[in-house]
Amino acid sequence: MIAEPNSVANLPNHKENGIHEEVVSESTVQNGSCLRNGNVKTFRGKRKIREQCENRRRHPSDGRRPNQLQNGEVVEAVTLFEVVIMGKSAMQSVVDDWIEAYKNDRDVALLDLINFFIQCSGCRGMVTAEMFQSSQNCDVMQKMTETFDEATGLQYKKFMAYPWILTVTWPVDMDDKDYPLVKAGPYWKKFRTNFCDFTSVLVQQCQFSILYDNYLMDTIISLLSGLAESMVRAFRHTSTLAAMKLLTALVNLIVSIDVSKHNLERLYEVEKSRTTGKRTNTRLDQLEKKKKEYEQKHLDIENMMNAIFKGTFLQRYRDIIPEIRAICIEEIACWMTTYPDRFLTDSYLKYIGWMLYDKQPDVRLKCLQGLQGIFGQKALGCKMDLFTCRFKDRLVSMTLDRDHEVAVQAMKLLMLMSQNYEDALSSEDCETLYQFVYATHRPLAVAAGEFLYNSLIVQEIEIEAFSKSNAKWEPNSSQLRALIDFFLESEVKLHSHVTYLVDSLWDWAPSLLKDWEYMTALLLGNADSHEQALTDAHERVLIEIILATVREAAEFHPPVGRGGTRRILSSREKKIQVEDCTRITEHFIVVLPQLLAKYSVDTEKVTNLLHIPQYFDLELCSAELLDKHLDTFLSEIKAVVSKHSYTDVLNACARVYATLCGEDGSGHKKVSLARDELVDELVHSLNQCLDTFWDEGGGLRAEKEGIHHICLMLRRITAFHHAHDLTRWNLYEPLAKLLGFEVEQNPLPVQILWPALQCAYSALLWQLSSALENTSSKESILALRTHLKQYCHICTCYLSHRSRKLREKAFMILCDLLMIISHQGLSDGLIECVEYLPSSSLQSKLLFFVEDHVFAEEPREFRVLTGEEVKKMEEQKLDALQQKRCLLAAYCKLIVHNVVEMTAAAEIYKHYMRTYNDFGDIIKETLSRTRQNDKIQSAKTLILCLQQLFQKHARSQDNSNSINSIDSSFNNIKELARRFALTFGWDQVKSRESVAMIHKDGIEFAFQGIGALEGKSLPPNLNFLLILSEFSNKLLKPDKRLVYSYLLRYTSEPALCKEEFVYSLEWYRTSLLASDEDESSIISSISEWPSDRTPCKKNLSEGSCTKTSHTEMANTPSHAHCPSDLPFLAQNSRKRLKSHDSCHQEYPSGPERLKRKYSIPDGVKVENTVEVLAEEADIDVVGADQET
Repeated sequence: MIAEPNSVANLPNHKENGIHEEVVSESTVQNGSCLRNGNVKTFRGKRKIREQCENRRRHPSDGRRPNQLQNGEVVEAVTLFEVVIMGKSAMQSVVDDWIEAYKNDRDVALLDLINFFIQCSGCRGMVTAEMFQSSQNCDVMQKMTETFDEATGLQYKKFMAYPWILTVTWPVDMDDKDYPLVKAGPYWKKFRTNFCDFTSVLVQQCQFSILYDNYLMDTIISLLSGLAESMVRAFRHTSTLAAMKLLTALVNLIVSIDVSKHNLERLYEVEKSRTTGKRTNTRLDQLEKKKKEYEQKHLDIENMMNAIFKGTFLQRYRDIIPEIRAICIEEIACWMTTYPDRFLTDSYLKYIGWMLYDKQPDVRLKCLQGLQGIFGQKALGCKMDLFTCRFKDRLVSMTLDRDHEVAVQAMKLLMLMSQNYEDALSSEDCETLYQFVYATHRPLAVAAGEFLYNSLIVQEIEIEAFSKSNAKWEPNSSQLRALIDFFLESEVKLHSHVTYLVDSLWDWAPSLLKDWEYMTALLLGNADSHEQALTDAHERVLIEIILATVREAAEFHPPVGRGGTRRILSSREKKIQVEDCTRITEHFIVVLPQLLAKYSVDTEKVTNLLHIPQYFDLELCSAELLDKHLDTFLSEIKAVVSKHSYTDVLNACARVYATLCGEDGSGHKKVSLARDELVDELVHSLNQCLDTFWDEGGGLRAEKEGIHHICLMLRRITAFHHAHDLTRWNLYEPLAKLLGFEVEQNPLPVQILWPALQCAYSALLWQLSSALENTSSKESILALRTHLKQYCHICTCYLSHRSRKLREKAFMILCDLLMIISHQGLSDGLIECVEYLPSSSLQSKLLFFVEDHVFAEEPREFRVLTGEEVKKMEEQKLDALQQKRCLLAAYCKLIVHNVVEMTAAAEIYKHYMRTYNDFGDIIKETLSRTRQNDKIQSAKTLILCLQQLFQKHARSQDNSNSINSIDSSFNNIKELARRFALTFGWDQVKSRESVAMIHKDGIEFAFQGIGALEGKSLPPNLNFLLILSEFSNKLLKPDKRLVYSYLLRYTSEPALCKEEFVYSLEWYRTSLLASDEDESSIISSISEWPSDRTPCKKNLSEGSCTKTSHTEMANTPSHAHCPSDLPFLAQNSRKRLKSHDSCHQEYPSGPERLKRKYSIPDGVKVENTVEVLAEEADIDVVGADQET
């Protein structure tokens, strides 16, 4: 029997189980006379004995006794486990010492090794051994079991490690997830490495001495196979790892033996050729003997490997623990690459193929990584034909794996297969894999980019190089054409994102993608004469590629959707970035004017070319080069402005001037002068047109050509006013005059009103920005306030314009402007002058606009459409849906930020079910944000929404109280209530005030008007209780009782005793009460309430009720008739919510809290009520303070 050393208990993360080990004397161990009953008595006695016996058995070798300083004391490592866990560097010396001990006494040394594996499993129990005697242990197979002794609380496992029967004893409460191999931290990670190294070194050092004695390996293999069959995870995991590493070491050993045998055979042939008849054959006899020795060793190792494979691998590669399965797959892949003659066969490859379908991503990942090592060697390809045929489709589909790392490794594996083995992938497979360059996950896209570059682009270069003989041939030409052709084919099928394609290839083809000189030469026609001219589509794609590469080089960051937060660049990356920016600026400041001149009439190409200057860094450009080419560049931009009227082109030109001028105006002076000159010309032209065609009495008197000219000037000025502060040109006054005339008198053309509305908005924003920076005078701020109110009035009037496009634009501008000029984010002094909150009339108009433009159903067209018409209509529907989502989001932002009243959200929530697919995410986010702002008001908004829908339903049913179970309208309201209840989540404590408020308002609404009916009829809203019951499951149990007591105050009317009333009330009552005991306890408490309250002694289960005067109830004040006792709670109660007792101390109890929060009149007595409810309730329902 060998117990765990005392020092192990002091290692990190070890737990005390209260069970101490005893060490039996050496003679007892060797004679095998240690009985199980004796072990039980030992544990029952819980005696604690040091391991002097164990220390005496040790050899006083310095290698086996490394000293380690802990807490100022020298601790000696006396066991293999301690030596390995302390991380002794000279692992070979440790193994050599153990081999010497084995040669002296193999039983003691083997028991030491056995105990090492047991301790590595995290077992703090003991190991006993008895020698196996077949004559006395015929029932040995029956002993190979795991049992549990209830008396001692110990678990036993008895198994055979030939020639011994081992019994492992450990406490049953041993944590199955807390053993060395799974513990976190660098300490235990190093232990795992040392453990694997120990197993490998053990085989390596034993190969020349004791490995083939038919005793050592048989015992170790029996031990590991027995532990691998245990139900304890720690034993299975540790023994499987040890067995697999042991087999790996044997594989390496047998490979070295085969090499030595091969060399010996060659030497034998050489010696045989040298031998003559006159010489003896002594040398040949020695070589022959050595050869037979190698063959015998080879056979012995083969038997060992078979035993481990069949005894451990075949049992554990399908283990329930994914870590164990991953170990098996990782090692078998290692065996295949190390010893392919034995393991690289279909009989072994099938295990990797089967595990490709494993549910755990770690196991699938190990399969792919192992296959990468196999397919990475061309010499092994001839043995993979059947495997490739069987599992190729699975490998291709794994690129769509849910785990990103698995998908990346699958892509890399397929790339190796395509490179090293011809016809491994079909053209259809390659086309599928190429499309992953557009994936949002960047590592997968980069792997696909490497696959695309090596399979398609590089291949095109080789074909082109083989066919061309011209010495001036440029390889980049073939690469670019292949890349452009691929993108055009992808664009036709699905994708049109050059930026993502460039980012995927950025790491593999930097020389190609940064060759801007050659790209622009192709566009300008300055390339070699033998090059074929580019088509219009090729030119368009090439310009997009240039823009994408410039952006990637300047920003050094993946495009939107592929990268998270910007990482800090290293010094090397910063150097590359600066060099690229310098190249971009110096090259394109020269070439870009030529490109703009060539493609000046092409809107799309010019727009992309005008995006390039935003990545210029003029400080890096030489002054001489800048002065030489800047004038030409600015003149070309001015020419583009004069030729185009498209918004995208004009905005791009305005951004070019803004970039070159600098954000703070510190840019080149030539750029600022050129911009001011251009704006002067545009404003002068606009004023001249308005003076020519404007009639004070009749409005705009212009022909079609004059209107078109005014529209062009307004578009150009709007684009520049959006990017530049043009306040000194005072553009707001004439634009406001133009927009106001449309409101007051004759209508103006929409093509004029659209840019005028946007330009006036930009002018106001620049004025407001100046005011926020405290650079404006008080008079300017007062004028700004006048302009803001005037502009809001204009936008409000435009909400009813005849043009839908203009109405939606005015709505978007108005919502954004209200967000800006509301009280959010303004300084105290500026609030008084600029603050403008929407009036109730404006709020109603905004809500009506949303109802009409977002939720209104559009008429359907009943006519047969062609394929093109259907496709066009679908695109129009998508565009319209996107615009509606923008409108709804803009209005919901006003609700969330308290610009409009939160109750307006009730009208939005009504459409939650019907428009869930289109606007469900926006409505749900609005509900979440409003709840964060004010959870009580948000709850009132929800119940208000349901009340309005119920009233609408009741009017359609002629105010009938009958219930139709198949009424779709009523069922839709119930389903909406259920959806609302789901939004409160699982934390009932967090949402208890909100849910209680919903029940309180719902009950009051259901019994609304009960006092005026005088028992003649039922309340009109009584069936609302059915809807309210959807929120009952969100109440805590004590809150249900309190809500039920609140409900009983309204159920004492004689009219409510009718049978037709029972259904609604009984349904709601059932949702609140779990049993009749809760009801009886509540009613018994209510019977003790003071007489000045309106009591309710009715027991619904008995069908009786008290007679209460309706006159008395009608004369009772509202606060007394429906007392707000719902928020009353006691601080000390008979029932407590588990883990929430501490929350009671945060709330004051009694009348003081009530008066502070609810302003109860002095005439209402609350003391008795608090005392009574203290016995029945324990936690505040509504009156609790809101969470911050």
